Amino acid sequence: MTKKRTISIILGIMCFALTFGIFVQVRTIKSTDSTISQNQEANDLRDEILRYKERYDNRFKELEEAEKELETQREEATQNDSALKEAQEKITTGNKITGMTEVTGPGVTITLTDGKGIATSTLNPSELIVHDLDVLSVINELINAGAEAISINEQRWVLTTAISCRGNTIDINGERIGAPFTIKAIGLPEYLAGLERIGGYLEYMKQDGVGVNLEKSNNITIPKYSGVINFEYLKNVEE
Repeated sequence: MTKKRTISIILGIMCFALTFGIFVQVRTIKSTDSTISQNQEANDLRDEILRYKERYDNRFKELEEAEKELETQREEATQNDSALKEAQEKITTGNKITGMTEVTGPGVTITLTDGKGIATSTLNPSELIVHDLDVLSVINELINAGAEAISINEQRWVLTTAISCRGNTIDINGERIGAPFTIKAIGLPEYLAGLERIGGYLEYMKQDGVGVNLEKSNNITIPKYSGVINFEYLKNVEE
């Protein structure tokens, strides 16, 4: 009886070990299959995004070519017609004002970077970060100083531009942008450089530990607004 009992115990242990081994193997296979499936889904999603980006780039290029062709036809059509030429000049001026065309001229470039200081009991770590309100305040000062065109990290500032905070990044014209923030402005450089005056917002940011650099230039290029401006409530006054 003792021998049979010993054999039964050994067989029981072997069966348990075999069952446990099969269970572990099944779990490992399922986990591997799940990881492979997730990686495949991520790759498929990445490929789909790249395809959509390629389509967007192609359509945007076609739109730019069509705009150039339209501009050429307008110039040809207005060469011998003073009324049409005047209307074309108004359209060109309007596009500059609304940000629908690329512009160049003298101005300044302001670069804002997150501070590298160490937070202390008297220094809030959030003060070392460039926030949406910081960018907006600099833009307002540039406008007050006579800036005629402004961009933030190559995003054109227009009447409908929205700037909002999203974690450690900022949304500008619907695009997520992170520091450093490069703000370009076209206008009289001497006036725009006045933002570094004592008591100005740039000095306030420097005191908080934020990196601020302002450079004057005689040749700044600001891209056109790539979105669509829709006025839902604005209407012409009927005479």
